[in-house]
Amino acid sequence: MTEKNSSISPESASAEVSLTPEIRDEYAQLIDDVRDARRAYYTDDAPTISDAAYDALYRRLEEVEALYPELVANDSPTQEVGGEASSAFAPVTHRARMYSLEDVFSDEELRAWLTKAQENSQAISGKNPTWLTELKIDGLAVNLLYRNGALVRAATRGDGTTGEDVTHNVRTIATIPQRLSGQNHPEEIEIRGEVFISSADFKALNEKIVAEGKNPFANPRNAAAGSLRQKDAAVTAQRPLSMYVHGIGSSQGLGIETQSEVYELLASWGLPVSPYTETFTTVEDIFAYIERYGQQRHSLVHEIDGIVIKINDFATQRQLGYTSRVPRWAVAYKYPPEEVNTKLLDIRVDVGRTGRVTPYGVMEPVLVSGSTVEHATLHNQDVVKAKGVLIGDTVVLRKAGDVIPEIVGPVVALRDGSEREFVMPTLCPSCGSPLAPGKEGDVDLRCTNPQSCPAQLTERIYYAASRAAFDIEALGFEAAKALTAPAEPAEPPLRSEAFLFDLTEEDLREVKIEREKKVKGVGTGKTELVPYFWSKGTAKRPSAPTKNTRNLFVELQKAKQQPLWRVLVALSIRHVGPTAARALATEFGSMDAIRAADRDRLAAVDGVGSTIADSIINWFAVDWHAEVVNRWAQAGVRMQDERDESIERTLEGVTVVVTGTLNDFTRDSAKEAIIVRGGRASGSVSKKTHFVVAGASAGSKLDKAESLGITVLDEDGFKKLLTQGPSAFEPDTEQA
Repeated sequence: MTEKNSSISPESASAEVSLTPEIRDEYAQLIDDVRDARRAYYTDDAPTISDAAYDALYRRLEEVEALYPELVANDSPTQEVGGEASSAFAPVTHRARMYSLEDVFSDEELRAWLTKAQENSQAISGKNPTWLTELKIDGLAVNLLYRNGALVRAATRGDGTTGEDVTHNVRTIATIPQRLSGQNHPEEIEIRGEVFISSADFKALNEKIVAEGKNPFANPRNAAAGSLRQKDAAVTAQRPLSMYVHGIGSSQGLGIETQSEVYELLASWGLPVSPYTETFTTVEDIFAYIERYGQQRHSLVHEIDGIVIKINDFATQRQLGYTSRVPRWAVAYKYPPEEVNTKLLDIRVDVGRTGRVTPYGVMEPVLVSGSTVEHATLHNQDVVKAKGVLIGDTVVLRKAGDVIPEIVGPVVALRDGSEREFVMPTLCPSCGSPLAPGKEGDVDLRCTNPQSCPAQLTERIYYAASRAAFDIEALGFEAAKALTAPAEPAEPPLRSEAFLFDLTEEDLREVKIEREKKVKGVGTGKTELVPYFWSKGTAKRPSAPTKNTRNLFVELQKAKQQPLWRVLVALSIRHVGPTAARALATEFGSMDAIRAADRDRLAAVDGVGSTIADSIINWFAVDWHAEVVNRWAQAGVRMQDERDESIERTLEGVTVVVTGTLNDFTRDSAKEAIIVRGGRASGSVSKKTHFVVAGASAGSKLDKAESLGITVLDEDGFKKLLTQGPSAFEPDTEQA
């Protein structure tokens, strides 16, 4: 569905007051678009647009109605709750109406809503409210009716007044009790909640149904709704449905005064309640909660699309009441959209530095999570098959913050028959060598020509120059490609990373790459060959190395003095990243000692183990790998660290996690300080962690450390740990 450009903005409302034919047409189209989207989402369980696109349509509809109230009719989507009941199921009238929630989309909107709600609460009760805050589950709202403690009926929300009878299907959900625990149950009670499929179960379910030759679900909510609305309850029973309950509809005489007490009561009856619910007394606590779960949202049990905030006190809720659609005492804060729909134009493959060939999607460019995305990895041919995507599909694309974009799945309802399957190539697209698994049982295919495949060499050079290795800022990916696979000359300056430090400026004089031709800064759509490392040259000014090229050679000289662990990383030994490289450099001190060590000696190093030990031995056994090390050494690259014997190994056997920002340490220097003292610098908190060092803006790692009872240190405590070791923090057992 195409979003329309707003013909009126709030800022121009005072100037634009006349109701034109164009506004009437836009309004009619908006209503049709919103209704179509709702029907696909609520009734057909096959959404055709993303949540973000729907929210934009709905907000525009609200905007037009605010400017032109004479247009608003009782059957406008803004006056309704959710979708409508399907005729495929028996209708059920709820004892008490099920409402929607008002949505807000920014911190400013939420703060304004909270301020107003707080003022209203103070006017009613004379005090500030307590807020109940919980995650907004991306699932299907369901109403459970219990009589004398026994489940007698279950229904979907429908239009808020009438839903669909899904009792037989709900009875198959293991977490929903057929009879409530405890005693003194009301004669009749409606309990509301959300049916969902966990993130892990959704992935496994889609893989299973695609393997059976069926179409995958677009998202977990779609999967949960489709599973719950099966005509055959036996099919529903095979689906991994769960439920969290979050409220009470119609009931009498419970004698409780707050929403949080409701959750305690429901839990005591054996009903599943969310583990993520918290109560707060300040607005800032709510924003901290929003930030915390915004960072953790993809590591939770289920998918979320926002946070729900409610005034906890029932007496205040009753006084504030409801609009025609939403309660005035609750709001849903929606996180910035991370899922959008776009067209999958093609699936191509990329060759990485270890030869692994990875399919990736090429899509119509789309804005998601603040950046424009047109490529997304598909990992391997089995993942393409498991996701059920076809070239030409409209797909759901997710991008969480800075995380690599992910194609979630296809929007099957929009297929028109022109889509086609992806076929994995059998030859390397870069050098034409056969593709094969690295070893028996591997899913990934790899190019069998690691030494001279241009794509692999480009990636290895780029990786060697990265911050994790030699840290050569002037050698980015485009420069690496110009060195290894330029448009001209046919023979590249580098055919092996072994000669990286032997390059001269003269070697790069003739290197040219293809770039789009521009006229007065505007692209023409045509390409031209241009020098990359040297200037073009004119009659008055001869060609010369560019400033970036001169910087490249300065940085190459500096790189020769990098510590041993960075040299190890730059070699692209499989599984040897910065953590293992630091451990090896600290333990052995020189490249020769590492090469001479046997498997058992390597594996015994903390943070290395047998897999990395095998990888190191296998790597050095290859002749051209050994040549890389030898040529770098001849060029002056440092192959041995000078040990500082004055540093005591105060952290032998101690695991430390550093999180947040420190004043006197970078992340790398903090790790270095831990490792040279015999400690292990870990990136994750577990029961095996001994200390967590928390600087400014420490996040979820600090929360986990506190929940596990791990000792947390500030920067001064970290310095004390480095000099005195863990004994400095042991309790004093001497008696006075």
